[in-house]
Amino acid sequence: MKIQLKDIAHGRCGDKSDTSNICLYARDHKYYAAMEKQVTAAVVKKHFEGLVFGDVTRYDLPQLDGFNFVMHHALDGGATRSLRLDTLGKCMEAALLRMEIEIDE
Repeated sequence: MKIQLKDIAHGRCGDKSDTSNICLYARDHKYYAAMEKQVTAAVVKKHFEGLVFGDVTRYDLPQLDGFNFVMHHALDGGATRSLRLDTLGKCMEAALLRMEIEIDE
């Protein structure tokens, strides 16, 4: 069954200059394996195609059932240079939580 990450995870985000990071945490340990398999750095980069132009790195946090994604060249130069509506990347967490993955029912 396909679901959005928001249904099984929550997150936090931050930014520094032109780099954005998003932490995703499974709401229940039973979802961690599906997230680990499907929410890869490559998939996250593709999800943000047209917004993130640099590398995306995933740091696994298994003790917290979570992941930290660091995305470079993601904020159009950063808050003082960007013409984007969301110059600080605070909406990027919400955008990632809308990504769909497959889980067992």
